[in-house]
Amino acid sequence: MSERVFALFSGGGTGGHTYPALAVAQELVRRGHPRESLRFVGGRRGIEGRVVSEAGFGIDLLAGRGLQRRFTVANLAAIGGAVWAFAHALVLVRRHQPRIVVGFGGYASLPCVVAARVLRIPTLVHEQDAAPGLANRIGVRLGAHAAVSLPATPLRNATLTGNPVRSVIASIEREPAWDPALVAVYGGAQGARTINRAAIGCYDIWRHRDDMTVHHVCGPRNMVECQVSLDAQRQAGDALVYQLVPYEPHMESLLARATLAVCRSGAGTIAELTVAGVPSVLVPLPGSPSDHQSRNAQTLEQTGAACVVRDDECNPARLDVVVSELLSEPDRLEQMGKAARSIARPDAARRVADLVDGYARA
Repeated sequence: MSERVFALFSGGGTGGHTYPALAVAQELVRRGHPRESLRFVGGRRGIEGRVVSEAGFGIDLLAGRGLQRRFTVANLAAIGGAVWAFAHALVLVRRHQPRIVVGFGGYASLPCVVAARVLRIPTLVHEQDAAPGLANRIGVRLGAHAAVSLPATPLRNATLTGNPVRSVIASIEREPAWDPALVAVYGGAQGARTINRAAIGCYDIWRHRDDMTVHHVCGPRNMVECQVSLDAQRQAGDALVYQLVPYEPHMESLLARATLAVCRSGAGTIAELTVAGVPSVLVPLPGSPSDHQSRNAQTLEQTGAACVVRDDECNPARLDVVVSELLSEPDRLEQMGKAARSIARPDAARRVADLVDGYARA
């Protein structure tokens, strides 16, 4: 039998579920918990198998995949996989005997959370989005405690902690306003085609502007398409500085310098924007589960930290109007940055770790 672990973290599939869990685990290590007493359970199809191991934590991987939100033949196999995943999760939770199970959403989270409730193990779920995912909704109904990232997230008796971010992001100190203004364009690790096409389509409109520069992170899979489109527009004598890269390894540096961000509204992105205090133009991903990206974006818009542009309205003409209007109002940008910081929780990892320690020892 394996040595009993202190906390078993479950979830993953995307960075939005995985990195907050890692941030909390690293905070617990900082407090003196042995690294080997913190273990993860993830899915074989997600990024967690790689990034968790790289961070030095042990991880078990469940087979299977999540359900699609329409009837498909693939869902029949997914249901069978979910049954097997629950059985596997029950074995893992029994084997490791954690003092607490912490679910961060995603495919692998639900089987472990259910197993923990069946075995009467204290359970905490953390919700990154304004619209809770299925795994966390079920977990709370089964008696799990809840922590949420954004105000008014509809989970019963939830504690507002914020969304844990990497320490390099949490420690960002914004640099003085740049001249020319820097517009950061990005769409997550894989990029966002709608945003890419709209931003590159603005090049012809902006080519004579020397009051702004653009740093565009288009995603590795979109680099060739974007580069070809951009090169076709460039002309001798263009004043606009437009930098196109497939990936940005130092988002902390970009966020520290950016005058304005144009991006999606995933949970991780929202957490980073608010912690850094960056004004933003948010383009929610249509069809995201529970439409959580729209809910996230609306939260920032209602706070005054962002402007929201619908995906089907995100074209060069529309993006030019919104960006140009904001850049012409530096006082408004300053207020948007302050509004973003007003809902930030740079100490979110500490807050969630407090709950983990408290519920585990209760």
